[in-house]
Amino acid sequence: MNVAVIIAGGSGHRMGQDIPKQFINVYDKPVIIYTLESFQNHPLIDAIEVVCLEGWDQILWAYAKQFNINKLKWIVPGGNSGQESIRNGVYNLEGICREGDIAIIHDGVRPLVEDEVLTDVIRTAQEFGNGVTSMPYNEQIFVVSKEDETTTTQYIPRETLRRVSTPQAYEFSNLDRRYHEAFEKEIGIYGSSYTNTMMVELGEVLHFAAGSDKNIKLTTKDNLEMFKAYLNGAKDTWLK
Repeated sequence: MNVAVIIAGGSGHRMGQDIPKQFINVYDKPVIIYTLESFQNHPLIDAIEVVCLEGWDQILWAYAKQFNINKLKWIVPGGNSGQESIRNGVYNLEGICREGDIAIIHDGVRPLVEDEVLTDVIRTAQEFGNGVTSMPYNEQIFVVSKEDETTTTQYIPRETLRRVSTPQAYEFSNLDRRYHEAFEKEIGIYGSSYTNTMMVELGEVLHFAAGSDKNIKLTTKDNLEMFKAYLNGAKDTWLK
């Protein structure tokens, strides 16, 4: 079984709106529904779980019914941090997912998940035990000098770098075991830590899967405008 774990527990203060960014309507549809539709329509996804901001669960159930997201099986409360939210989602699947099942973790505010990306991250996880969406880094990266932060004498070859985001897929039993270990030992659970960084801190080898530049995270108003542009661009028929 392949279960999508959609993380939608944030309040989205940086968007500067009155409601959480995952519930903002874009062309009469909430952002979270665009995200869920990508998983609803993918043949390799068997079920969906959403880790939701407290107080918004009934609204999400209503939206799921309205937009026919019938793969949505569980809504669980978010935590005080991103890692706590993911942990809540993973722990809720104990007794539901079995060894060999795949959990696909994805940000609820990344609504442009392409079928090819989702397929490859699942395939990679089935073969290697995990798969993380990745893209080459196309800009030059320089290291700030310790003596003078306005100068540099060192760069990092971009060929050695990858940008990693979600979706990320993991064999469930190992994912569950690692979350218990991380919270017991307090490893990889603070600040901007995510599942991928936690796994590396716990000694796991991660495997790159395909990614896409369209897979943007809606954090600011500018990101929202870019999302609208992608939606409008999809309607253009003159582009090859």
